[in-house]
Amino acid sequence: MSGSSGRAIINLDIEGPVISRHLYGHFAEHLGRCVYGGLWVGEDSPIPNEGGLRLDVVEALRALDIPNLRWPGGCFADEYHWKDGIGPREDRPRMVNTHWGNVEENNHFGTHEFLALCELLGAEPYISGNVGSGTVREMSEWVEYLTRDGDSPMVALRRANGREEPWRVRFWGLGNEAWGCGGNMRADYYADLARQYATYCRDHGDNTLYRIAAGASDADYAWTETLMRQISCFGCEATPKNFFQALSVHYYTLTGPWEAKGSATEFTTEDYYRTMAAAARMDRIIQGHSTVMDAYDPARRVGLVVDEWGTWFDVEPGTNPGFLFQQNTLRDALVASTHFDIFHRHAERLAMANLAQTVNVLQSVLLTDGDRLVRTPTYHVFEMNRGHQDATSLPVHLTTSDDARRPVGDATLTTLSASASVRDEAVLVSLTNLDADRPAEVTLDLRGGTLAEPTARILTADRLQDHNTPEHSPVSARPFTELRAEKGTLTLTLPPHSFVTVSGRRA
Repeated sequence: MSGSSGRAIINLDIEGPVISRHLYGHFAEHLGRCVYGGLWVGEDSPIPNEGGLRLDVVEALRALDIPNLRWPGGCFADEYHWKDGIGPREDRPRMVNTHWGNVEENNHFGTHEFLALCELLGAEPYISGNVGSGTVREMSEWVEYLTRDGDSPMVALRRANGREEPWRVRFWGLGNEAWGCGGNMRADYYADLARQYATYCRDHGDNTLYRIAAGASDADYAWTETLMRQISCFGCEATPKNFFQALSVHYYTLTGPWEAKGSATEFTTEDYYRTMAAAARMDRIIQGHSTVMDAYDPARRVGLVVDEWGTWFDVEPGTNPGFLFQQNTLRDALVASTHFDIFHRHAERLAMANLAQTVNVLQSVLLTDGDRLVRTPTYHVFEMNRGHQDATSLPVHLTTSDDARRPVGDATLTTLSASASVRDEAVLVSLTNLDADRPAEVTLDLRGGTLAEPTARILTADRLQDHNTPEHSPVSARPFTELRAEKGTLTLTLPPHSFVTVSGRRA
């Protein structure tokens, strides 16, 4: 079957901005079975664990070089009071998780358990503080409890709970979705609160906080502009007074209205293309927020953080609607692969991104079923792209044939996507063919060097709807040998609906 074609000019000797490893971050909220049954099983569980932390999940996430983990929410963060989650577990007060299923939360997984998990993962913690229903003092004391050495009331409390040395916790969220579940605030009102909370979230010792203001939903550029106005002295020689070091944006890939988002596994080819067109909007959204930020911060001192992204479909039949459990197909994996290409292109401004969510919720990389663990198709995209973490981006100039551009509603979807990077002379090129039915011949035109001993891997499946279960995992990465090398070029024929990575040494 004939298909589309593309040519990707990759300048191996022209290096762009570094792709922060934190663009491959994750998000774990007290929601459904993400924490309880996913990350945490308790010390008495027959499932192998360390201090209650599920070891098969830890091992799988370590294989991704997970750089950071955002917790405890999400919407849950703005009703979470951290002192309820410290001390002996049997003495911790219970609460109702009003956002997610209206279920009881026993607070057995709290600050110490989360930070123990981060230490096992080798990941940096990213804590979202409570602005919606908390107080400035509460958040200030949490920072002190976590990061202060020497002596103070919060240090004494931490030591009484068994932790002598402070933790290093850089990333700190000043609330979450303040425009919605985080308080239904107006932008100006939240901007004042962000300045106030940031003032009292202090640096203790050599632990320098990276404060992230709760930013916009989707294309709400006015919210971003309101926040950017809070930092003084833009355009002058002096260093701006940064109340926060970054602001966030949330964007989910949806193919229908909230009340009918569609099935995660039973979808048509047209549904698939609508999903991919929705995913591609991430590029325009990041560019829009970056343009607003550039007007106030041309030196790009303030980072943009996409700390919630991913697909959102209807829950699986028979599951709690408030638990947001959905299956994960090849379609989800291709959403992830194209998102990462977009993130790489915006590496100069984009400081962090967090997939929603890590286990058993929305576009998870892992699913658990009792004592069994499933690596989803999305998991394999993270694993295949590990080499981009903290690598230097390489410019990719991609041109395509006309039949690689497909009208979808009022948009045009380009069905080929690519990005490239180099780290310690190891080059990694990522390529996605979104065409549901036809292959794509792609030529990599390598300039300013060559790629020694290139190898490739592929992620695809027979059907777009294919997904992995404890019994069968048809969507897994495997070697790909369809490469032809000719005088400074590499040519690959990408199968329909596939993700391919090419690696080799820069020479």
